[in-house]
Amino acid sequence: MLLKLDHIQLAMPESAEEEARAFYAHLLGLKEVEKPEALKARGGVWFELNGFGIHLGVEKDFRAAKKAHPAFCVTDLDALFARLEQAGIMLAWDNSLADVRRFYAYDPFGNRLEFLTADGL
Repeated sequence: MLLKLDHIQLAMPESAEEEARAFYAHLLGLKEVEKPEALKARGGVWFELNGFGIHLGVEKDFRAAKKAHPAFCVTDLDALFARLEQAGIMLAWDNSLADVRRFYAYDPFGNRLEFLTADGL
């Protein structure tokens, strides 16, 4: 039986760990976690959010995920939007759901990420 979602994995190009850290750790505030020794040689970098893993793994023939994406609930959507906008991140509001405010952002590699808050959160 399924218990919970443990982690998601997004792809990234080779030798781009510092770009991943700059975006995911410094800009978004995710905590970096050390990869297991047996997996370090593969490259990539892992982050954590409230016990949930966000793993960025190196893909030799890298192609960004333009449609598939993780979605993050946010306490202050406007502040995050402004922070990402100031950093020059590509952003797009999506008003297609009446009861959810959300926008999409693209990490340094072009992977789509959704940030949202439902009314009343």
